[in-house]
Amino acid sequence: MPLAQLVMNLRWSWHPDTRDLFEALDPDLWRTCGGDPVKVLGEVSAARLATLAKDRRFVRRLSDVVEDLDEYLTAPHWYQSLGAEAPASIAYFSAEFGITEVLPQYSGGLGILAGDHLKAASDLGVPLIGLGLLYRAGYFEQGLSADGWQLEHYPALDPHGLPVKLLRQPDGSAVVVSVPLPEGRTLHAHVWRAQVGRVSLLLLDSDIEENAPTERGVTDRLYGGDEDHRLRQEMLLGIGGVRALRAYCQLTGTPAPEVFHANEGHAGFQGVERIRELTESHGLSFGEALQAVRAGTVFTTHTPVPAGIDRFPRALIERYFAGFGVPLEHLIPLGAEDDPAKFNMAHMGLRLGQRANGVSRLHGEVSRGMFSDLWPGFDEADVPIGSITNGVHAPTWTARELVDLGTQSSSLGDPNEREETTSFDGVDRISAGELWSIRRMLRGRLVEEVRRRLRETALSRGATEAEVGWTDAAFDPDVLTIGFARRVPSYKRLTLMLRDPERLKALLLDADRPVQLVIAGKSHPADDGGKQLIQQMVKFADDPAVRHRIAFLPGYDIGMARYLYWGCDVWLNNPLRPLEACGTSGMKAALNGGLNLSIRDGWWDEWFDGQNGWAIPTADGVADPDRRDEVEARAIYELLGSQVIPRFYETDRDGIPSRWVEMVRHTLRETGPKVLATRMVRDYVQRLYVPAAGSARVMADGGYAPAREESAWRARVHERWGAIRVAHVEATGAGDTPEIGTTLALRAEVELPGLAPADVQVQAAYGRVDDADGLHDVTTVPMTLEHADGSRHWFTATVPLERTGAFGYTVRVLPDSAHLADPAELGLVTSA
Repeated sequence: MPLAQLVMNLRWSWHPDTRDLFEALDPDLWRTCGGDPVKVLGEVSAARLATLAKDRRFVRRLSDVVEDLDEYLTAPHWYQSLGAEAPASIAYFSAEFGITEVLPQYSGGLGILAGDHLKAASDLGVPLIGLGLLYRAGYFEQGLSADGWQLEHYPALDPHGLPVKLLRQPDGSAVVVSVPLPEGRTLHAHVWRAQVGRVSLLLLDSDIEENAPTERGVTDRLYGGDEDHRLRQEMLLGIGGVRALRAYCQLTGTPAPEVFHANEGHAGFQGVERIRELTESHGLSFGEALQAVRAGTVFTTHTPVPAGIDRFPRALIERYFAGFGVPLEHLIPLGAEDDPAKFNMAHMGLRLGQRANGVSRLHGEVSRGMFSDLWPGFDEADVPIGSITNGVHAPTWTARELVDLGTQSSSLGDPNEREETTSFDGVDRISAGELWSIRRMLRGRLVEEVRRRLRETALSRGATEAEVGWTDAAFDPDVLTIGFARRVPSYKRLTLMLRDPERLKALLLDADRPVQLVIAGKSHPADDGGKQLIQQMVKFADDPAVRHRIAFLPGYDIGMARYLYWGCDVWLNNPLRPLEACGTSGMKAALNGGLNLSIRDGWWDEWFDGQNGWAIPTADGVADPDRRDEVEARAIYELLGSQVIPRFYETDRDGIPSRWVEMVRHTLRETGPKVLATRMVRDYVQRLYVPAAGSARVMADGGYAPAREESAWRARVHERWGAIRVAHVEATGAGDTPEIGTTLALRAEVELPGLAPADVQVQAAYGRVDDADGLHDVTTVPMTLEHADGSRHWFTATVPLERTGAFGYTVRVLPDSAHLADPAELGLVTSA
């Protein structure tokens, strides 16, 4: 049935024509079902379907949408132009995926990012396969008590009512994957397949008859339960995910993935399972299998603070993996950290992934500092963790009216098909009046949604019908509207805006230039501190004097978020810098012409340009957190009062705030293309996936002969590295007073007992010297072997004198192999 085909491909969640078609089935039912086509198709009457089947216009429309989907799924896209070097298949593991509110398998930014990654991969033709878990209660539905305390409700999700299909064997029986547990128990799972455009998403479900009650509950909730429960979830995601992947590829004829991407440490056990596979199927040792697995593994960290990392008791890992097939003496070091009693999942992810990245330029710097202990002897700048700044899926998050107006068009062609980032110069053809009119319309749509939700929330908290009439006039489509919506950990500082309540009230209630605030966000069920912040915000917003200008809306999800991104004029973000890894909500606002008002953290640190919003000054040097909050809150009030509000309300003779509209235009033109998820996925493909596939192919060649050789080489280098010594360094050529434009000739004597010159690279490192003789702004040049005498080797290099001020140099020795992705990879270095 064509309608069923459309329903079961989640492309409808970002394809307006398909959604219009579903709505046409029964507009009233569409609204009643909350835009869920699965429910609509299950509840629409047979008589209505029979009527539509005779409606030639509807049938033609249906045929056009089905044909469009078929073309989308089969036509070549950007990825198909890359040639044979591109991996034939890529596995993408994540603990959560935010595709649509109809499939509630996400809690916040990590899941939404994963969902956008899949959608953008589909748009680009990238052969990605997603791996996750199917949580029978999702994360949770949020409500509020009468006194403003967060309430959690866990709805029971029936997979048969979701847009997913059970993966089945040729005989019709369900595919079952199994993961061994202690005491001879086994965790079984079915595999559900969601189709996200061209991308398949496999979700493992433990709530099946084959399991005992404890095991049935493993996939009950996202981020719930104790350490045992979380460990079982992560074993199912990683180990079970690989096994589900193997079954899926075999059943569908899909090429086996060459690249495995672990989105955060939750998925780390996928690498352990692949090591076990290789030791059993190809007779590789642990070290040999590790080289083969690392070569094809990409690890992305989203965590800017150690407290955000999953860490399990070492004893728990030993109990669960005692008979798994990977010896504990090899497994435990993968997760080793400072505390010998803990097993660190992020550390395992970094040790199992030859390529690793943070999710913004600043977060890459933070990550290099946070994980620098894994590469002792190296400066933070040399730690092999790069960065690819997140992006967001424009068709999902951009208001349709803006797209139809041409705000995402470029004179250089389709941005999805171009290698370089282009500007959305199509927006320059739109008049200021048109832009302002669309922005006002979107703000008005948000106001209607806020009123509806305010009424529902008031009734759910115990108000009577006679007490909710005020909601009909709450908010105003002509008032400057500021949005703040995100998870509610303490570092995001939900209540910073309440620091001076009277000053905030004055802004909200100004007779001539008022402001209105829409706020939303969920606190983790176990985070009472976060719930207290929500309660404080709700208490302030409950005040009859301001409740028509400020609202906390419970139930934050993808459906609510769209209205906020579409309708807010300003997106507020005030985390403690640098604890925001990226902050993609501000990107979604920018795609809709929203201006960011944000601390320079995450993506905003690199893409704030002075015309796309305002940067809140930070008090980074202030040690007292209370004092820091005071300073930064005051900066927000002052920016609002002196710059943001005046610019919004300053209009020309046509009633248009022309300077504001030009900032909107600039944001759409210049910031819009940067924040696209297709740009992000292209970066992953070119900088990580293609190189990882190349490394994986090399390691697997000739029955994994290169993996065996590389493992033996690394073992030899590790064994003998301690004896390496830079015995002497001398410099000539600069004279008594070095001058810019001259050079230094460096000559170093290096002792390499048991190793050959080909096993190492010797570098001259030079740069600016501080008062403690530390080198900064370091540049390195390779040194060339001059001659050798036994284990003694002499290397030379020429160093240019390019800068004024104190200058210094040193010589360092690093391992060298054609199979290294980075010179620091082994964590070994010897310096003069």
